Amino acid sequence: MKFKRILLKLSGEALMGNRNYGIDPERLAEYAKDIKDIVDKGVEVAIVIGGGNIFRGVAGASVGMDRVQGDHMGMLATVINGLALQGALEDSGLPTRLQTAIKINEVAEPFIRRRAIRHLEKGRVVIFGGGTGNPYFTTDSAAVLRAIEIEADAILKGTRVDGIYTADPEKDESAIKFDHITFEEVLKKGLKVMDTTAFTLSQENKLPIIVFDMNKKGNLLKLISGEKIGTTVDL
Repeated sequence: MKFKRILLKLSGEALMGNRNYGIDPERLAEYAKDIKDIVDKGVEVAIVIGGGNIFRGVAGASVGMDRVQGDHMGMLATVINGLALQGALEDSGLPTRLQTAIKINEVAEPFIRRRAIRHLEKGRVVIFGGGTGNPYFTTDSAAVLRAIEIEADAILKGTRVDGIYTADPEKDESAIKFDHITFEEVLKKGLKVMDTTAFTLSQENKLPIIVFDMNKKGNLLKLISGEKIGTTVDL
């Protein structure tokens, strides 16, 4: 296997499947199967999910809601998604732990770095909910932060496109895909990979980012096995 321990970043929107909002059980089951495939190969998996399928703090702020209040609502949305994914993973036979940056002791463990690493070493999937626990930070930032804390080999960003392009491939047919690009080149070209805070944190800690299409069955296993899937961003 190419990696021993990874952090998988999923967007909340990805859980909608073909719906306009909420959670699609079929998409959850597909993700659970793909994740189980790599855990069965001995890869240690941690996951961070966004909450955009339920609520976005930025969107709330744009219509007059207090930004801090909105971000706290967004954090709770990521916990809901985490619980849904935990259920799907356990249905597939994977022991899973949900840890949150905000205390909700009745439904999840608090985030404790050493405990998270111990879970991973025992073969359990660990889902990190609640973002960083602070407003004004995205789940991209939470994903990079947790990946660094658990000493992950890379952060895998599962999206609906198969990598990083010179332009949005859904809008520009002439967009060219990068198989590999450096952090510096991403910044020079002004490409959008993650928000600036998350991207800079990843760059400073030499944490590779791989952007790939999570919705194509088997892609995660192929990537972990060393096949050239998606776009790799590193030094």
